[in-house]
Amino acid sequence: MYHRRARKKFDDEVENHERWLISYADFITLLFAFFVVMYAISSVNIGKYKVFSDALGDAFGGAGSSPPVNTQVPNLPIPNPALKRRAEMLKQERQEMTRLAQDLLSTLAPLVKEGKVRVTQNSRGVSVEINASVLFDPADARLTPESVEALSAVGVLLKNDTHNVQVEGHTDDLPISNAQFPSNWELSSVRASSVVRLFVENGVAPARLTAVGFGSNVPVASNDDPIGRARNRRVAVTILSGLPDPVTELPTDGTPATAPTVTPAAAPATQ
Repeated sequence: MYHRRARKKFDDEVENHERWLISYADFITLLFAFFVVMYAISSVNIGKYKVFSDALGDAFGGAGSSPPVNTQVPNLPIPNPALKRRAEMLKQERQEMTRLAQDLLSTLAPLVKEGKVRVTQNSRGVSVEINASVLFDPADARLTPESVEALSAVGVLLKNDTHNVQVEGHTDDLPISNAQFPSNWELSSVRASSVVRLFVENGVAPARLTAVGFGSNVPVASNDDPIGRARNRRVAVTILSGLPDPVTELPTDGTPATAPTVTPAAAPATQ
């Protein structure tokens, strides 16, 4: 009698048809954790890593605790505001220098066509190279009347500009020795100074101007023939960039450093 009642009670139990919900809930939890991981590693971001950490803690019963993760964060470049500002300033400076170079080309167009003037632009600035035959008589440092008009037009362009200007005088290697110019050093320096004085007369601030004489030490052509010597006799007017290249400090540990080289400006076209 006892055994029949126990068997009847076991047979009368109703089967639980909702046990699949446990497996389904586990699957949904793992799927959620998977998508959180994919979202977190899609971009290196501190906020996303926080979400990733908290989600894993909740999913695995850690109540928001961060499980140990051995993921290595890639070394992504960090934006530098100072470098970004410098890049913008460099871009604006290049555009301004390009406009100045175009204005100079337009002003000196007749001489450019004749091959007696060349306008170039590089990281140092804008350079206007003028053949000495346009500016001076042989062995003389006084500007010819024809050159005064052309240089005055250049001075007008530079008057309202803010960049510093360096005027360089160059000669060929034929020696000169007279009461006024004992050597090519004096000749090249006085020629550069003559151009500087003309710019000052046209309103260019003297503090922006520098005159340099190189003599025959920076040739752009061979001095073995008259054509090469004519190319070497020149005056270069360089409008210096307001944002020069960064200065690199030389090592102080005794390591020998390579001395910087001076690159001569490009020569005007052959006459």
